[in-house]
Amino acid sequence: MSKRLLQYALLPAVFLVGVASAQYPFMEMIADKVIQKYQSSTCEQLWELRGKHSPEEQNMVNLLRGDPQMRQAFINQIAGPVVNKMFECGMVP
Repeated sequence: MSKRLLQYALLPAVFLVGVASAQYPFMEMIADKVIQKYQSSTCEQLWELRGKHSPEEQNMVNLLRGDPQMRQAFINQIAGPVVNKMFECGMVP
């Protein structure tokens, strides 16, 4: 019984994530690029690049600062892969 209830509880969340990413196709493309950057970089490369942003990345940061809903969708998409890599590299305690 509780397993079925859990499935019904998660269904709206999955739907909302899908809607959020469909609402911001440009943001989704950038998020995929960020995830790929973290997954393909070594820890040493990430430590060297820490705090440095390209003009494209800075523009995206400014865009996210101005749109809280897009920022939430972006963070929801990249949080798991990026923080896991940062943890592996000792960048997150």
